[in-house]
Amino acid sequence: MRKAQPVSEQPQHSNDRVRRSNLVAVLRALHLDGAQSRAQLTRRTGLYRSTIAALVAELIERDLVAESLPETRVGVGRPSPIVTINPRVVAISVYPDVDALIGGVVGLGGTIHRRWRKPLTAKPTPEDAVELIAEAVSQVESELGRDHRIIGLGVALPALVDTDAGSVTLAPNLDWHGVPFAQMLRDRLGISAMIANDAQLGATAEREFGSASGVGNMIYLNGSGGGIGGGAFVDGREMRGFRGYGAEFGHIVIDHGGEACFCGQHGCFERCVRRDALVAALGVDSIDDEELGELLAGSDDPLVLGEVARQVDRLAAGISMLISVFAPERVVLGGFLASLYAARREELVRLVAERSFTLLADRVEIVSGGLGSREVLLGAAERVFEGLFADPARFRSARADSE
Repeated sequence: MRKAQPVSEQPQHSNDRVRRSNLVAVLRALHLDGAQSRAQLTRRTGLYRSTIAALVAELIERDLVAESLPETRVGVGRPSPIVTINPRVVAISVYPDVDALIGGVVGLGGTIHRRWRKPLTAKPTPEDAVELIAEAVSQVESELGRDHRIIGLGVALPALVDTDAGSVTLAPNLDWHGVPFAQMLRDRLGISAMIANDAQLGATAEREFGSASGVGNMIYLNGSGGGIGGGAFVDGREMRGFRGYGAEFGHIVIDHGGEACFCGQHGCFERCVRRDALVAALGVDSIDDEELGELLAGSDDPLVLGEVARQVDRLAAGISMLISVFAPERVVLGGFLASLYAARREELVRLVAERSFTLLADRVEIVSGGLGSREVLLGAAERVFEGLFADPARFRSARADSE
């Protein structure tokens, strides 16, 4: 369980800023770690019981949490009420890719209410993607009912995304260049819309709900058919970089004499560690990442063994570089990189240890991601929920809106 960070409750600081900050501490505690009693929230935050009672009452009034008595009674005395997040406060998450539009409805607490995948026969243009998303949002709005509150749209993109401008600078697989995509969505839908790089959102999801839950310093690396992306948290803060361009780990140079990359360099990480090369060595067509890992682990074909050994070697080199830069506690691997890890776990761990600064790497854990295809949906929703967590006191309940 993560430690909440309330603002000091000294009398001289008892003002509106303190109240709002403590609302955030309570709401995030329930969002990330589930239902808790008032007594647990008091211990966790260090706030007075009367303060917790007042904060919970305000969050109930805003339809952000609910409260009930525990089903079973332990000990004597009046039981402490159980406070739960309202999962019907939702974000719509979508992921337009080259062959499909993937989407979901995600509630507070990381509840995925529904998921869908709409196959596409061709790469969507930005205009196509806007219309497809508008159609999906309209369908969701008609199905959810009045007891749900949609607070925004989060879009994950396989792209270099300028988050300050809300634009897609470059999406090589989609062939998009300089697209003001967030504004296009807002103009078409009339709702709040946030866009971000898919791998950065995957890192957020793994850090909040997955294999790096609560870890202050972590690196996430995801491998897909389009390349390698990632994200990083340093001292509990996401590293987004200038204009949101941070964590383009696929473009650190592993082999200066290697294959040319669209970014203008040679021997980039994502040109040295490639899903298509593994699939080609296996001699199969379409295959998911779980099947890929099983086939790689079970193959005795010299061609496959050679390709796997080469890629594990290059993957270890990239991880070792990142350990020297970030000094992480945990490295999380997703996509086909998790397949490589599953097939050659001990070898990868050994190579990383041999090639890293020993004092930085000796306690680093390398693990597989635990969320799979849910990563981008949860991560995109978290970007939407950031506005709510910034100031829950600004959130109006459905009752208030109807008055």
